[in-house]
Amino acid sequence: MSGRILIVEDEPKLASLLADYLRAAGFEPSCLGNGLEVVPRVREREPDLILLDLMLPGRGGLEICREIRTFSSVPVIMVTARVEEVDRLLGLDLGADDYVCKPFSPREVVARVKAVLRRTRDGQADEAAAGLVLDGLRCRAVLNGRDLDLTAVEFKLLQLLAAHPGRIYRRGQLMDRIYPDERSVSDRTIDSHVKKLRRKIEAADPEARIIHSVYGLGYKFEAE
Repeated sequence: MSGRILIVEDEPKLASLLADYLRAAGFEPSCLGNGLEVVPRVREREPDLILLDLMLPGRGGLEICREIRTFSSVPVIMVTARVEEVDRLLGLDLGADDYVCKPFSPREVVARVKAVLRRTRDGQADEAAAGLVLDGLRCRAVLNGRDLDLTAVEFKLLQLLAAHPGRIYRRGQLMDRIYPDERSVSDRTIDSHVKKLRRKIEAADPEARIIHSVYGLGYKFEAE
């Protein structure tokens, strides 16, 4: 596997160590140490994935990730030494694809990078569950050989849920990720998309039960 990895880390030794391991794994790493430099760099030459530290000089990782999500879907793995932030990162309140807690093994980071790229890389069909294949480049979902004929929003919703099987997403989290331009939408909008998505899944396979409601919380993807 290959790709350009932007390492945003203000500890030079750690950034250099990660770069060495990623380079050995076949990636092309580059490093930034100041939060103010990240968004301009991503706009100028978008990487294939960003390793983004939470605590940075100039501008914090949370704020950076939120802005990136307004114009790019580049995969972002957040790096944090603050365990109390994990719930926020997992909740995708800011649009991160994964997280790593310090201290960590560089080999673990390389493994996470590979996993996220396999899951999100454009143009690569990803088998999310038994019989379900998602093609990010074409926004195409196929279930047991049948095209679900999804809208762009429905595909994005299914792709987001399928990326983390078993994880529960609140409606607000789904709205933030699906509508990053902060347009005004309600909980009922998400419920409507889920309802239509379920109908299309059922039409392709009446026995398929993969989008589940979790009472009082939201929705999750889980193949039965």
